[in-house]
Amino acid sequence: MSDEGVRLQKVIAAAGLASRRVAEEMILDARVEVNGRLVTELGTRVDPERDVIRVDGSRIPPQRHHVYLALNKPRGVVSTLDDPQDRPTLAEYIPRKAGRLFHVGRLDAATEGLMILTNDGDFAQRLSHPSFEIDKTYMVEVEGVVENAALRRLEKGITLDDGFIRPDKVKLVSRGSEKTLLELTLHSGRNRVVRRMMDAIAHPVRRLARTRIGPIYLGNLPTGETRELTTKEVGALFDRAEL
Repeated sequence: MSDEGVRLQKVIAAAGLASRRVAEEMILDARVEVNGRLVTELGTRVDPERDVIRVDGSRIPPQRHHVYLALNKPRGVVSTLDDPQDRPTLAEYIPRKAGRLFHVGRLDAATEGLMILTNDGDFAQRLSHPSFEIDKTYMVEVEGVVENAALRRLEKGITLDDGFIRPDKVKLVSRGSEKTLLELTLHSGRNRVVRRMMDAIAHPVRRLARTRIGPIYLGNLPTGETRELTTKEVGALFDRAEL
């Protein structure tokens, strides 16, 4: 904390969490931490770029002029901004005012669902690094009826050509006469790993959608649309990336 910094209630208000008056009440009610320490003095000043500030346990990310977006990527779109084969790209779905963005992780062209886009290069690189292994959830529609024995095999893990993989969670959503719907959660960012896992149990993927990346959920975001991440969501991602 710095004696020459910004008043803490002003930082909370600037983050859009509350008015300055309500922010003052939060501080007095011992709901605010700075660098792991409860702060109850209204005169406290902080450095918004360096100090880790939390309200009710949720982190306020540093004040930066960056864009953080969630995109519901449609099927058939490649995870790049420019494609030499002239296929549809992410550039078609990014608001023009956002400028050039990085994507956090990739989805193959046939997979739809949640992607995170940002112009914060350090943030994108950090979140994409395999060492952080942020968990992701997918809805997977596969061919055929997946019997309980195949589900147990998935839960125990499968050895693929690039090594062993075991999902964090396997949930049976529904079974039909010709298809099965599963929900898979896993940390791995290996290429086409969900499709290869399903091929290994002889139930090829018919449709695949990512619904969650760490603390960020796709929710009811329409296909092809973007939304700005909330302050709380960005703060949670900063925590995951240890920024």
